[in-house]
Amino acid sequence: MRDFSTLQHKGGGKIAYRHRPGKSPGVMFCSGYHSTMEGDKATWLDEACTGLGHAYTRFDYQGHGLSSGEFKDGTIGQWRTDALAVLDQVAKGPQVLVGSSMGAWIALLLAAARPERVCALVLIAPAPDFPTRLMWPSLDADARAALERDGIWSQPSAFEEDPYPITMKFIEESRQHHLLDGPAVVIDGPVRILQGTEDEVVPVSHALACFDAVASLDATLTLIKNGDHRLSTPQDLERLSETVAALL
Repeated sequence: MRDFSTLQHKGGGKIAYRHRPGKSPGVMFCSGYHSTMEGDKATWLDEACTGLGHAYTRFDYQGHGLSSGEFKDGTIGQWRTDALAVLDQVAKGPQVLVGSSMGAWIALLLAAARPERVCALVLIAPAPDFPTRLMWPSLDADARAALERDGIWSQPSAFEEDPYPITMKFIEESRQHHLLDGPAVVIDGPVRILQGTEDEVVPVSHALACFDAVASLDATLTLIKNGDHRLSTPQDLERLSETVAALL
């Protein structure tokens, strides 16, 4: 596959993406918080879609991976806008949107903004509204005090050596994009949710809340016994590609 391309964002930034042409519908992958298009699930689906002959698109939000910008400056609104730009300018025709964790939230926001372009959703450990519902409640008193005082705090990562910055702006801005407190998101197509029972980041109860917030005549929630947040074991990846293939 050729090297990555960049999309010039109207705000001045550059969004890095990889697009493989193929049959319709295409598949577009939305990565999680602090994750990139080079992650296990994103690259696995690239190979799976190649085998199926379907178009596939993956990208990095600004402040992630190969895209421009600083992670600390990012917000849900910014990353939603990034994903919309890729959907509008790179991906062609109807799409099966696959979103992991925060990416599932982004995928739902895309489906709400471009319902005519989205024919199905695959949501992996979906984390809509996570800054206020999951992140803030998990922080200790010192972390909350630092955010309220300084507007920024370094979060130790369970998956990486270096901590990453969380800003109060990120948490507060996310309220503008909440989905779980409002009317159901109407999806005119199938929705498949994959959730591990031992997810240490997104509990099963949150996935159930997401399931309830989606209005689709064909929606299923699959609980994977002992599955963690990443769902990237060989068995998990095989299940993911089978789920996408069935929708295609």
